[in-house]
Amino acid sequence: MLTLKQRQERAARRAARIAAMHEAIRAAACTDNERSLVMKKHEVKVGGEFTAKVSGKLVHVRIDRENPHGGWDATNLATKKAVRIKSAQRLRARAGVSKAEVQAAKTAVAAQVGAGAKPAADAAKDAKAAPAAAKGEPTNALEAHYRSQKDAAKAEKAAKVAAWRKEVAEKAARPDPELDKAIKASEAGRQAKKAKAAKPKGKRKPGALECAVEVLKTAGGGPLGCKEMVERMLAKGLWQTKGKTPEATLYAAIIREIAAKGKDSRFRKEGRGQFALAGEHAKKDQ
Repeated sequence: MLTLKQRQERAARRAARIAAMHEAIRAAACTDNERSLVMKKHEVKVGGEFTAKVSGKLVHVRIDRENPHGGWDATNLATKKAVRIKSAQRLRARAGVSKAEVQAAKTAVAAQVGAGAKPAADAAKDAKAAPAAAKGEPTNALEAHYRSQKDAAKAEKAAKVAAWRKEVAEKAARPDPELDKAIKASEAGRQAKKAKAAKPKGKRKPGALECAVEVLKTAGGGPLGCKEMVERMLAKGLWQTKGKTPEATLYAAIIREIAAKGKDSRFRKEGRGQFALAGEHAKKDQ
């Protein structure tokens, strides 16, 4: 296991390699004349004067302060207007400084970052000479080790998924007597339920009013009281009830029919609590 110091050194080397790679990419995007003049963030000092690229033009600026949102606030020395420099890549070498001095400063800064860092020109050459890195291939042994572990884990997962799918397919194709038995039992239950639902229902028993009509017919059309009709209905077995006042129930039902049907009612009232067959029903009886 690596110690804390070894891990810190490894992280520093990795950061230096990443910084060198980024610098190589930025340098590759510049022209030959600009490549040696592009500034780094380490080289930008508040109060210094630089040549900055603003709106596609090179102007002489003075760095006033760092901007809290990144970059610097500067002043265009030609127009005396405030400008914002968003990144060090927009700055060029300070006015009056030779290219050789700028290159020497860059080399010193790269040496301070770490042994893994390289000057921009050398990094650009390395980037062009190593197309494998641009294609996403590992650039060092540690990265290759991690990538191999990741690829092995992916391959193992894919193999497990393929084996599981194969097992599921084989199980689905294999006959299952228990499942077949359960399906047959379910189908039999469904058919029995359908047969039971299709069974014709028995004849509905006549209600109190129908039984009253029958009793009045046997009595020659009436009139009879509700209590007498109920007694005859129960004696002949035409009607069954568990109510305590069946004559009141029959009376209310006859009154409702007379009120609802009027002339078409099967009953007509004859005196106090007496009813007889009405109209066509009385004629049919005769």
